[in-house]
Amino acid sequence: MPPANPTDAPADQLRAVIDQVRCYPGVLRKKPIQDVYDILSQTHCYGSPLPNFGDDAAVVPWHDGFLLLAADGMMTRLLVAEPYAAGKAAVMVTVNDIYAMGGRPIGLVNVLASGNAQQRAQIVAGIAKGCQKLQVPMLGGHTHPEAPEDQPALSVAVLGHAHQLLRSHLAASGDDLLLAVDLDGQPGCRSVISWDANSGKQPAQLRERLEVMVTVAERQWAVAAKDVSNAGILGTAAIMAENSGRGAVIDLEAIPRPHGLRILQWVLCFQSYGFILSIPPHHTPDVVALFEERNIAARVIGRIVEEPVVELCLSGHQKTLFDFRKEAITGIRYSPRS
Repeated sequence: MPPANPTDAPADQLRAVIDQVRCYPGVLRKKPIQDVYDILSQTHCYGSPLPNFGDDAAVVPWHDGFLLLAADGMMTRLLVAEPYAAGKAAVMVTVNDIYAMGGRPIGLVNVLASGNAQQRAQIVAGIAKGCQKLQVPMLGGHTHPEAPEDQPALSVAVLGHAHQLLRSHLAASGDDLLLAVDLDGQPGCRSVISWDANSGKQPAQLRERLEVMVTVAERQWAVAAKDVSNAGILGTAAIMAENSGRGAVIDLEAIPRPHGLRILQWVLCFQSYGFILSIPPHHTPDVVALFEERNIAARVIGRIVEEPVVELCLSGHQKTLFDFRKEAITGIRYSPRS
């Protein structure tokens, strides 16, 4: 990642960030979600799931809590260029989805397509390493050994359980918008813009950091959260506002970031450990303390507002990032007034 450029004028920096986020592939690839959601959400009338307005995992009421079910697929270019890293990432992203909702993972399954034995072995080794690091078992799956070498595929599903939930659509006007991120890391995969804060840490340390999300949920200090996806920090925050039928005002200078990295690159990074939370202000000090006890940088980077517009601020300048009154990222919106 290039170093910060202190000579950039704030207004120019702000415009550059907005332009980059709006055209970033990690954000643009969310657009087809709306067409899929509009059709498949009609099936929610079957069974006993809770409505899903952009959650990181599906929710099914179960005994004294909730089952959480999530799945993710790896990008083909990552599997081809970095098969071992892709295997690790497949475990990490699904496990993070469960913790983002206040739950703990129970187990994983996978579907792997690769016709090259060496490529397949690297992917499997990465999966095994991810499971070992996060202490979650891979319980089964399905293998397609005939897929062309340049067209591998890997999807991983995870089952989890929660006693209290953190949802994507419950950010409330007046809430603090908090970013929790591990700055003790390094640039990650070459194929995607990412920040690796997991390598070099022991499994117990990784689990202890993730358990913060369970504690926040069970103490009911927050009800809305998302993990920082490939949409990056600003894209993920904007999606949570969109899902909630709200907007946000975000101060770029408040975003914690590693020394020497430009804000333009940092806000696009997929985070191996990064969560956005919407928190009632009277609980914010408790949540911040909980993260910081585990050496996680936790900062209020803005606030949730009623008007469904996401605004960015930098050194006294303010510009619109997304206006959900006339555009969409995922198109999934809960109506808090309905």
